[in-house]
Amino acid sequence: MTIRALHYDANGIDREVVLAADAAFQIDPDQLLWIDLDVRNPDDLRRAAAAVGLEPEGLSRLSRVDRRSRILRLPDRLVLTLGAVDADDPEAIRRELDIVIGANHVITVHDEPLTAIDAFREEIDLENKVGDLDAATFVGGLIDTVHTAYFRQIESIERDIDELDEQAVLARGDEHFLASVLVLRRRIARLRRALAPNREALLPLERPDVDRLTDFGSIWPGTIQRLERAIDGVENARELLVGSFDLYLGRASQRANDVMKALTVVSAIALPAVVLAGVMGMNFQPSFFDQPDNFYVVVGAMVVFAIAILAVARWRRWI
Repeated sequence: MTIRALHYDANGIDREVVLAADAAFQIDPDQLLWIDLDVRNPDDLRRAAAAVGLEPEGLSRLSRVDRRSRILRLPDRLVLTLGAVDADDPEAIRRELDIVIGANHVITVHDEPLTAIDAFREEIDLENKVGDLDAATFVGGLIDTVHTAYFRQIESIERDIDELDEQAVLARGDEHFLASVLVLRRRIARLRRALAPNREALLPLERPDVDRLTDFGSIWPGTIQRLERAIDGVENARELLVGSFDLYLGRASQRANDVMKALTVVSAIALPAVVLAGVMGMNFQPSFFDQPDNFYVVVGAMVVFAIAILAVARWRRWI
């Protein structure tokens, strides 16, 4: 289905309607019409525009994707272009969502099914007073559902970062760790590029000139707050990822120190034996060298020195 029109009545008589081609749809003051398109089909767009009398500028805006969040002010309505994501998309790919807000009508356009739209529809499916809402209040709930998808993405990223912390501490799979860090870093970057530009579209809604020139209500003020919290959540996820990488570097440095410590202890243990072997191998002929039993004395001395060095290292907690 590429186009779906839902007609909400304050009396609780909600139904799905079929829009006629090139014909306006009658909407009473206590009713609300929501038209949702998941494909930018030109015929369906024209039918939706005709149903609410959308201006050509608005129809032109809905017909194209320019991957830019912004607001378009028309005489009788607003057109918002937002970046949205699917909550369960591991790639966090940006999906453009256009929202038309007018008197008693809302149009949403996106290029493919969007989980935020489906989730919002499920939320209000059993409500029988949706028709009492003005268009701005309705859109406020819809935008909040879009932000919820971002929060779910952030929660998923934080769970992945927790797993990375465990890998870093246990020093398992260095190559896999670095690959996972790169994947998460790109995912966070895509999430921020999709979310942060939404300020350009939503912040103007708080300006007095926008509020006074509309007759379809005011957008819920908490919408901007939720946007800022979502952006803060993305920034916090990036800081957590940097912290995971710092933990990995610290663990790698600790492993390198452990290796160097082990090599140093081994060198210290072998040093007396090397010195004794060098001395005993010198090309001199003192009487000491004529005693065969002295071989065992030298070997015993090597063992004693090795044990003494190990004991001192253990006492000083070097090993």
